[in-house]
Amino acid sequence: MKKRFLVTLLSIAMTCSMLIGCGDSKTEETTQEAETTEEVVEEDQVTEDTESTETKSDQELADEVAALIDAIYVQQRTDETDKQCEEAKMAWDSLTDSQKELVNGEEASPDYFGLDTGDASKDDPLNADNIGDNEILVVSFGTSYNDSRVADISSVEKKIAEANPDWSVRRAFTAQIIINHVQARDGEKIDNIEQAMERAVANNVKNLVVVPTHLMHGAEYDEFVEVVSEYADRIDKIVVAEPLLGPVGKDATIINDDKKAVAEAVVAEAVKDAGFDSLEASKEAGVAFVLFGHGTSHTAKVSYSQMSTQLDKLGYDNVFVGTVEGEPEETACEEVINAVSDCGYKKVILRPFMVVAGDHANNDMAGDEEDSWKSMFIASGAFDSVEGQISGLGSIPAIQDLYLAHTKDAIEGKNCLTIEAKETVGAADVEDGEYECSFDTDSSMFGLNESCNGVCTVSVKDGKITAHITLKSKNIVNLYEGLAADASKDGAVLLEPTTDKVKYEDGTEEEVFGFDVNVPALDEEFDLAILGTKGKWYDHKVSFSLAK
Repeated sequence: MKKRFLVTLLSIAMTCSMLIGCGDSKTEETTQEAETTEEVVEEDQVTEDTESTETKSDQELADEVAALIDAIYVQQRTDETDKQCEEAKMAWDSLTDSQKELVNGEEASPDYFGLDTGDASKDDPLNADNIGDNEILVVSFGTSYNDSRVADISSVEKKIAEANPDWSVRRAFTAQIIINHVQARDGEKIDNIEQAMERAVANNVKNLVVVPTHLMHGAEYDEFVEVVSEYADRIDKIVVAEPLLGPVGKDATIINDDKKAVAEAVVAEAVKDAGFDSLEASKEAGVAFVLFGHGTSHTAKVSYSQMSTQLDKLGYDNVFVGTVEGEPEETACEEVINAVSDCGYKKVILRPFMVVAGDHANNDMAGDEEDSWKSMFIASGAFDSVEGQISGLGSIPAIQDLYLAHTKDAIEGKNCLTIEAKETVGAADVEDGEYECSFDTDSSMFGLNESCNGVCTVSVKDGKITAHITLKSKNIVNLYEGLAADASKDGAVLLEPTTDKVKYEDGTEEEVFGFDVNVPALDEEFDLAILGTKGKWYDHKVSFSLAK
């Protein structure tokens, strides 16, 4: 192209010299020729700029977008997250329709940007400043389904705001994966817990009431409370309201007024949506309702068993509880199918036992894939019909009233958790010896092996605290006591793994990695970066506390 460009310019120069002194018509011709030459040069430049793109196959372009989506399908927010969200959306928009269908990554699919979940503009992320002294922070796991976010989360937030005009209501989600999805696809920015707490501090909030929409005292609840606790010395008063089902209780027999209210509300709504005048009428018609929950390996999983107890106490014989995770065991799909079938019911209605009717409700419960609950109930051949009701708990007025009651209790200092500033414990405050400690991190992926039962060994000797942590696998190959950005610098001292042999409850054994970590002080958060098998460093915040 350069040779062609020089020859053309030389031709123009010679022509111009020959035409000096000639009339306007010749000058006009020369101008037109120059303009034509510029167009040719511009066309060549465009050809050169797009040459690399044109040589890529449709699949290669789709794979690039899939990689960008996978990069933001993470639970950790970084300084690059905003930019990554923009890049992923721009790359997606540049694909043709046929190329979009080829997008397939570890988590990426055409549905990430392409699935229509409703109008995001109808939602309010509630992330404005000018909060004032009193704030109610409504904390939810979140959903990328826009319609459900409005119906199941925003409706709760609005009801709380209407009932408390002297308080500013703000939102936070605990799922960064969902926050990134909504931001990349719809341009809506929702605060995570850290962002919401920093916003409260920056606005000089004095009284903070945290209202979780979470179902129970599970892993998500524990994790966000841990983050909120780090701000106890920066906000005068912080209290956390009870989650929807109230206190957990020690076993399946323990029920309470919250569980009763939830059971009555969701069953009444399910019966009404199914077109029956009463639950008894649905039972006479041979209909069983299955409340479809998430499930958890956390000790709070007993809450699902307690809900079954509550349903029995209310005489709701044709209502069953199941979970997508199959924990507790009796809530697994196969177990629920057998239970419903054994009772002789021939018609099944599946309904979410979740705050939002998002991905789990639409796909895991009522989807057309062969591993959805609807498909598995049909495949069993035991039922004449299987239907799904796509509606989250948050959209039920009686459930909204229960959240409102929990908020009122917390404002009045009743039935809530009061967050108090922790006093750090240094080596000088503890006698030399070995102690059992909890290991708290900002990620459920980076934690103790389940065989450790939530505790690790901490040694105190000669003014130094050292903890040994046994991890879940060998996927973390090095640790660095500091930030990830410094771990790759010359002279950085990396922590090398030990090989720990663990034994699980079922008798199986496995070798995993462990690490000896220097602890600045107990009950004090510090930076501990991790290196995965793919060679990338990640920042994490950790702390150790004496086991109670």
